[in-house]
Parts: sequence; C-alpha cells; structure tokens
Amino acid sequence: MNRTITITTLISSSVLGPLGMLVLQRPERINALTRAMLQELTDVLTTWRDDPRVSMVVLRGEGIRGFCSGGDIKDFHHAVTNGGHARFLDLLGMEFALDEMIATYPKPVITLVHGLCMGGGIGLSSHAAIRITAPDAHYAMPETRIGYSPDVGGTLLSARAPGHLGEYLVLTADTFTGADAVELGFADMLVDAERFEEVIEALPDFESMPAADIAAGLEVLFGSFAASPLASAQPWIDEAFGAPTLEGILGRLDAMTHPAAAEAAARMRANCPTSLECALLAVRAARAEDHLPSALARELRVADYLMHRDDLAEGIRAQVIDKDRSPAWNPADLVQVDREKIAAVIADPQ
Repeated sequence: MNRTITITTLISSSVLGPLGMLVLQRPERINALTRAMLQELTDVLTTWRDDPRVSMVVLRGEGIRGFCSGGDIKDFHHAVTNGGHARFLDLLGMEFALDEMIATYPKPVITLVHGLCMGGGIGLSSHAAIRITAPDAHYAMPETRIGYSPDVGGTLLSARAPGHLGEYLVLTADTFTGADAVELGFADMLVDAERFEEVIEALPDFESMPAADIAAGLEVLFGSFAASPLASAQPWIDEAFGAPTLEGILGRLDAMTHPAAAEAAARMRANCPTSLECALLAVRAARAEDHLPSALARELRVADYLMHRDDLAEGIRAQVIDKDRSPAWNPADLVQVDREKIAAVIADPQ
C-alpha cells in the first residue's frame, strides 16, 4: 500500500492507499486554527484534487479533547486591539474559502468529530460530504457571547436546521451534542469515537463509490443511536424563536412557564445585543437564499463590521482572557442597537 507522509508543526497529511489523511495536530489548544494551518489545509486539498492516488479525504483532529475549537481567539483579540483588522479579515477570507472548497470538493471528504467542535471546527467538519460525529461530541457557536456573530457558513447551517432551532442556537450560544448535530443537519451519522479507526480501515472498500453510497454503507456498519435533547425541545423553541424580532423572542420566552425558556432568555440577555441582531438577521437572510457563497460573503461583511466595534475586544477579554464573565456591552440594551446600520451590512451591497 503506497504511503507518503508530510508533517508540519500543526498539520499531518498522508496518502494511505486511496485515502488522503489530514490530521489537525495542535491538541494542547484543541486544534485551534492558525493562518499556517489554514494555508496548509488549502494547499494539500488543492494538490489532492488532481492526484489520481487519492479517491477520498479523511479529516480529523489529534488529541482526546476534541476535533477543533475554532480559530485562535487570543490572536483575534490581539488583531482587533492592535490595528490588525485588515490582516485578520484576510485570514477569515482564507478560512471561508477553505470551507467552500470542502463543500464543493470533487472527491468525498469524510470528517470525524469527537470532543469539542466549535466555530471554525464546524466550518471544517459540517460542510463535508460525509460528516461523522461521536454521540457525546460537543458542538457550539458561541460567537454572540464575545461580541461576534456566527461565521464559516454557520448561519446557513443554522438556517437549514429544523424549525427555528438555528435561531435558538446562535442567539443563546448554547452547546449541542453529536446527536443534536445529526438532528440539526450539522452531521450525518453517529459513530462511537472508539470505532473511528475501524471506519478508516473500511473506507478503501468504498473506493470510487458516490458519497451517498459511502455514507449509507458506513452507517450500516458502524452507526449508533442517541436521542437528541434539542429535538424534544423543538415545540417551545419554535414557538419562541419564530417571533420576528429579538424583543418578540424574549417576550415569548418570558411568557412561558417552561424552565428552559427562562434559561434561554437569561443566556440571550447576557450576550452582546449588537451581535444578537447581526446573528438573527444573518440566519434569516441565509434561509431565504440557501446559498453557501452568499452566506459566507455576508458573514465576512458582518465580521468586518463587528471587528471595528469595541464589543468584540471587550467580549473576548471578559470570556477568554480575564474570564470575569462580565462584559460591558455598548450598547447594553437592545433598544439602542443600530439596526439600520446592521440591516445595511446584512443586505447585498450590489
């Protein structure tokens, strides 16, 4: 079996028979993405696109803590507090282009998610052709907690989720399980993480098959089942988060007797008001279009807007650096949010 291996500091790429193997190798930071990692992933996938040895690509993360914790948030903070806005926006553009490459790749990309998968990790995993997750994986789009808004195509993934579960997730910044990820459409099947090596060993048997047939075969051989907590909560979530405005959503939550509704309202009120408005409008715009390139372009415009506001640096400071969990949002009240400006950013400039 032919095998070639290239190992950089943070990425391992190898060809094992018909498989192109990509492993994120920054386990001490739960494989948080850097510019170098994004560039390496892009370069390898570009090379393998026309490599006749490679029939399918497997992407996974090293270490027991998780697949990928997203972008390096401290680098983000340094950029927005030291005039590095343009440089970081360029990095985001590179990341979004990589996510679109994975979504449109001509060969099946199989992602194996365990442990933590958030932010940029969702971008890498949930746009692939075959998305496998461990039942006890923990997904998250926590952006509104730090003064940012979901990106990497997360607004479109949320828009495609059943009912208004997507709005619930981006506005509360709540975590969800691997079982939820399948219910929401962020993953295709559940496989216990202990069986990931068996999945990889079986993949050559599916060489040259369409992605749908590969997925069906893998699920028959290795699939497991776990109930989705969010599925059972969908009735009250749909009722509340189907309201047309943030104030309407909070009003419906406040009127409910369900204890989880009060918890959701509290989480929303703790998050950045400007980010909440951006996230809500971005998800609903993505739902109307159902087009990944448009969603990514919109997310990049929103990122540019939010990076130039003090809320982002303050949110990262409070949640990640000082960890006092007490960000001072400006504005702190939904009534004062500049909705006209946000609507202009969301709208297609063309």
